[in-house]
Amino acid sequence: MARLAGLAVFDPAGDKIGRIRDVVVSLRGPLPPRVHGFVVEVQPRRRVFLPITRITSIEAGAVIFTGKLNMRRFERRDAETLAIGEMLDLGVEYKGEPVTVHDLAMEQPRPSEWLISKVAVRRGSRRRGETLIVDWDEVTGFGVTQKDQGAANLLAAFETLRPADLANMLHELPRKRMAEVASALDDDRLADVLEELPERDQVIVLSQLHRERAADVLEEMAPDDAADLLQELPSDQAESLLRLMVPEEAAPLRRLLTYDEDTAGGMMTTEPVILPPNATVAEALAHIRQREQTPAVAAQVYVTRPPTETPTGRFLGVAHFQRLLREPPSTLLGAVIDISVDPIRPELTVTEVAAYLATYNLVAIPVVDELGRLLGAVTVDDVVDHMLPADWRERH
Repeated sequence: MARLAGLAVFDPAGDKIGRIRDVVVSLRGPLPPRVHGFVVEVQPRRRVFLPITRITSIEAGAVIFTGKLNMRRFERRDAETLAIGEMLDLGVEYKGEPVTVHDLAMEQPRPSEWLISKVAVRRGSRRRGETLIVDWDEVTGFGVTQKDQGAANLLAAFETLRPADLANMLHELPRKRMAEVASALDDDRLADVLEELPERDQVIVLSQLHRERAADVLEEMAPDDAADLLQELPSDQAESLLRLMVPEEAAPLRRLLTYDEDTAGGMMTTEPVILPPNATVAEALAHIRQREQTPAVAAQVYVTRPPTETPTGRFLGVAHFQRLLREPPSTLLGAVIDISVDPIRPELTVTEVAAYLATYNLVAIPVVDELGRLLGAVTVDDVVDHMLPADWRERH
């Protein structure tokens, strides 16, 4: 069943309508659980329910169904369990021995009925352990609430998910399970996922982490997203985390926290691509090619006098990546900057920033202080984020 995660779902006409994210089952004590259907994610990031009775084919690369798909948002009932999200990694017993659920298998004993018939369990450590495939009735402990479940097998099933999709999956899990899965992610991955979660879920996840690890994750987040998260925490808790962070990482967050959330200063990232005027086009292209740069941030290079860490020396102008692609690699950035892009002040409201970006067809805009020093840049994705309703992530 773990192999079903991410499988494409097609309608009778052959059109792809979404991907499987989980399997809905009902536990029945010693009897094999009955499979009710699939949780299918359709665009835009909406989870709906597809009954198992509508499935006509389950193949290596696709699931095909018949009839119409109800687009009402999926809501799990109390008697239902998510097989992938909640049952993988459970600690159970096989013949009195503690084992961990590695995977589950379902089969169709009769038309229109699917049951979980087999359980793949692992005994011993992950490296030296042994995996066994046993009948459902040979395993006990599925109905017991566990304090620490782990999440290795669940994360393996969703390894290729984009951060936004993984965040959507976490949002649908019970609070306890969401915290367990988030804790199992490494710092980089968890930082990316936190940036995509609704604020309420961000606070829940961060509060479940040890303070030192929470500070490490904040250091890996984009500064503007980390600052937004800190604003949702009690002031004493936020200050405690800032003190645990590396001073060089905490300083930009402290600056961002001095601005109102819906201003250019509150939205900006303090880590755009910044280079001096004597840097070459080749150096600039090498910086924007880095994998961790988002498309909006990588669209342009900000040229300033040293120092090139925010707040920088005097801001000189912007070098757009399209212009960089047209110039010889040895050309100095000082010769290709666009001085027609006027920087904005951090006090501008989100509406004023949006109007500026729309007027000049920009994807990002520099923010400077009264001395002309670059403080950061506001990107179009952050503007859209702040203009949407506060609960847009939960709706979608």
